[in-house]
Amino acid sequence: MYVRPSSNDRLLHILEAIDRIMRFQENLTYEAFSENEMAQFAIIKNFEIIGEAAYQLPEEVRASNRIIEWRKVIAFRHILVHDYYKVNTRIVWNAIESKLPDMKLEIVQMLEEE
Repeated sequence: MYVRPSSNDRLLHILEAIDRIMRFQENLTYEAFSENEMAQFAIIKNFEIIGEAAYQLPEEVRASNRIIEWRKVIAFRHILVHDYYKVNTRIVWNAIESKLPDMKLEIVQMLEEE
């Protein structure tokens, strides 16, 4: 029987995907990332997981943290999945560097409050 993941499970999925992205990116420069197809696919897949888990969170859970830009997170996933041919590696890289560290802190805080 299928058991739907709880909100806590979804938050853990987001946290795990963030951690994987950070590990995959750890020793890469942007130039190396832009030339490494395997790293791109691994990182993009984890951004897709983040976006899907965010989309599956109930609205009241998302509303409990207004710092995370949930609509942008979900929209980014839609672009990665449906407009894959338009993906810009610079935008992906910038999301890693400028969005993920703060998002990780917010997700950890949400999990601690549960």
